[in-house]
Amino acid sequence: MERSEPDAADDNAMDSFLEKFQSQPYRGGFHEDQWEEAPWFGVTLSRPDLCCCRQMEQAKTYKDEGNDYFKEKDYKKAVISYTEGLKKKCADPDLNAVLYTNRAAAQYYLGNFRSALNDVTAARKLKPCHLKAIIRGALCHLELKHFAEAVNWCDEGLQIDAKEKKLLEVRAKADKLKRTEQRDMRKAKLKEKKEQTQNEALLQAVKVYFEDEDRAELYRVPPKSTLLQVLQHPRYFVKALTPAFLVFVGSSPFCKNYLRGRKVHQVK
Repeated sequence: MERSEPDAADDNAMDSFLEKFQSQPYRGGFHEDQWEEAPWFGVTLSRPDLCCCRQMEQAKTYKDEGNDYFKEKDYKKAVISYTEGLKKKCADPDLNAVLYTNRAAAQYYLGNFRSALNDVTAARKLKPCHLKAIIRGALCHLELKHFAEAVNWCDEGLQIDAKEKKLLEVRAKADKLKRTEQRDMRKAKLKEKKEQTQNEALLQAVKVYFEDEDRAELYRVPPKSTLLQVLQHPRYFVKALTPAFLVFVGSSPFCKNYLRGRKVHQVK
């Protein structure tokens, strides 16, 4: 089919439009400084929305980078990458929870158990039921010898997944160590109490005196008196720069014979 010749009237109309377009700027377009507000595909993106999307993409990039370092067992670099991701402060709580949990795993392998515990605690504030965060938190408590806390974290995780193998293993180990710790504490307290009783019995058995040679009198020193208190007594005299005391076993025959007929004062 042959194309028809263009109508002269149409040509004149087009020429008129072009002349008008050149002399008068188009008012329906977007200025270069307002390109973010262009309605692409029917959606208007404001500057804050674009900023949020950019932060999220950057945080994801750092997360992926950290995961790569983690797989290579370069845990220090993994921590740095996850930290950079968290610094973006994106608005996605799930992504931030993953960054905290992954950084906790890297810190754990570096032996930084307290830092790892702080991270999983932060992750659970964002996502309380994050099972990986709970598992890693329980492991951190176990390494820090917080056995009761480890058991509690395991119990909270098992409420989410009662068959989680790692939680069951950690809980069994933590519970055993907790009971061992409690037993050792009981033994330590009994030993301490026994030693205290023995010391008190010894203090009761031992009698300490100092002698006033001028008056031929003895002064009994209370068990809890300090050396300074005794030296400050008006009837105590130091000879040859050396303090001297008489120490007896109070119930011994020698003590009884030595004290017989002597005047004894009690130091106050």
